[in-house]
Amino acid sequence: MPIKGKILGVNISQGKGTKKRNARRCELLKDYGLKGDAHGGQWHRQVSLLANESIEKMRQKGLKAAYGDFAENITTEGIDLMSLPIATTLRIGREAILRMTQKGKECHDRCAIYYQMGDCVMPREGVFAEVLHSGQIAVGDSIEVTGE
Repeated sequence: MPIKGKILGVNISQGKGTKKRNARRCELLKDYGLKGDAHGGQWHRQVSLLANESIEKMRQKGLKAAYGDFAENITTEGIDLMSLPIATTLRIGREAILRMTQKGKECHDRCAIYYQMGDCVMPREGVFAEVLHSGQIAVGDSIEVTGE
């Protein structure tokens, strides 16, 4: 049975290291990332994903956090992203396909998010991916593991 979840946030920002706003829908562009997002480009971290389950851990500590507050592009629910191996492919909606390239990240300096939120879960529990196939994505779309 396929591993399946859903999209809760489609988040973009004009700058790096800042909170993103939930645009609710956006186009994922092959070899780039989300249209209009500061992190898009020709590299291995075109798109960032963070599970709502990770955000919920921060909320339980008293943090008021919305989707995009940890600079994640896509907020998911129902898939344990950190348990998936690198190179796992994910389908979002009907057409968009991502391939996981990295789990977590090293933060050399405290970013604006850390100072605003008091902590940042993204370096510990966020994952990164490249876009293999373009497509429109929106809040409510399914996200499914399609291969490892």
